[in-house]
Amino acid sequence: MRFHYNFQKVVDLKSNEKTQAEWMLSSALGELQAQEKSLDQLLEQRSTLLLELQNAAEHKTPMAKIREMQNYVEYLDLCISRKHTDINRAHAEVQIKQDQLSTKMLDEKVWLKARDKALNLFQQEMILREQNELDEMATVRFAMKSL
Repeated sequence: MRFHYNFQKVVDLKSNEKTQAEWMLSSALGELQAQEKSLDQLLEQRSTLLLELQNAAEHKTPMAKIREMQNYVEYLDLCISRKHTDINRAHAEVQIKQDQLSTKMLDEKVWLKARDKALNLFQQEMILREQNELDEMATVRFAMKSL
């Protein structure tokens, strides 16, 4: 006789939900990394532009060109500020996905423990059944010898 767990489909579903939650967390982490990389690029661009602006100020560059560069620095500052907001949002999303994954892992663990408990009970019943059969065979043999 083989062990059959009546709620195996639920266990499989919980396992699939956990896997899906892992993928969602991975996706959220990827988005966070992309936002952080974008911020790094903006900061590098700003730093390079500030050096160019300083160089331009030292070398008799027309005021219109310097003003244009300053406007671009201000634009980059605005982009950097927005990027920080995006990163904070991405961090929050990662936290949500981590919490969801924790919940899914706990659900799966509960169902796996229930299945393990049922398996142990099944195994104990099989051992008891086997023992009863052996006892019955021994009783029959003893009875046959007594005759």
